[in-house]
Amino acid sequence: MHSDPDKKPAPIDAIDARLLLALTRNPRGTALALAEHAGLSRNTVQARLTRLEENGVLGSLERRIDPAALGYPLTAYLSVTVEQRKLDRVGDALAGVPEVIEVLGLSGEGDLLVQAVARDADDLYRIAGRVLAIDGVERTTTSLVMRRMVGHRVTALVERIATQR
Repeated sequence: MHSDPDKKPAPIDAIDARLLLALTRNPRGTALALAEHAGLSRNTVQARLTRLEENGVLGSLERRIDPAALGYPLTAYLSVTVEQRKLDRVGDALAGVPEVIEVLGLSGEGDLLVQAVARDADDLYRIAGRVLAIDGVERTTTSLVMRRMVGHRVTALVERIATQR
């Protein structure tokens, strides 16, 4: 399932948060196991999981796949400056580059922040060149990720909601 990147997820309540915490602790748990852990009925769990998916709260499992396991151990961020009238076209072109795994529109110095993965330095050079060759791209600056200091996380935020009354 691919979620719409522009869709804003609906807010969750404390019951949803308890369910999300159970899912975080046991991502492959059955509805019954999640229900027991969250203190909910199985039917409630199934209905809420469906609603959470439909409302964009639960995104794609793609995020859990480590590109290094696919042969892409290097991660880089490219700050991309774009001719403003060609911004949508550049975004579409970037979506056609398999090694581009995320593109964010920014305010500030750069227009886009592109997360890309590569097999090695030569591959990254090729990918950066491909991005720079897109019609409408004026300039790029590439930064190589040396180490992930803090991974993607939201559990502390979910826990805050789960304990609200």
